[in-house]
Amino acid sequence: MTNPFGGPSRAMPGLPTPPTGWPVGSYATYAEAQRAVDFLADNQFTVQDVTIVGVDLMLVERVLTRLTWRKVITSGAASGAWFGLLIGVVLSLVSNQNSVVGPLLVGLMTGVLFGVVFSVAQYASTRGRRDFASASQLVARQYDVLCKPTTAEAARDLLAKLAMQPPLQPRRR
Repeated sequence: MTNPFGGPSRAMPGLPTPPTGWPVGSYATYAEAQRAVDFLADNQFTVQDVTIVGVDLMLVERVLTRLTWRKVITSGAASGAWFGLLIGVVLSLVSNQNSVVGPLLVGLMTGVLFGVVFSVAQYASTRGRRDFASASQLVARQYDVLCKPTTAEAARDLLAKLAMQPPLQPRRR
């Protein structure tokens, strides 16, 4: 294939490029695909030839909690306090005062104030259209393991041995 400027097309560094290779395994979870590649690595396979591809991507947003003014103010104060404490430590290191408490308190109080102000402003700007907190995650319906054509047959043979082993057990907590 050639590009419009003449010569062979080459992927620009840093730009997304589609994966290449032959499929050597397909798995329902990322953990299973990762286990397959780890098995290949444990058996001295050239893992630089392998790519894990998530197929049919979905953005999953899990709702964590309902937001109220009380939660917004409390979380803003807490996150501001941590940042303010960090600023207070830096101030106490560079100040000429003998007391460490003064700069720490100034940083802490300023951090709490700004944390509350910013979190309240952000929550108020939604005007009740988003009264919940959530966490987003990118997941795939399946994960394919691809391999360069020159080593794909060897990878398939090794992964067939892995398929004969017992399935991956979830860790107990």
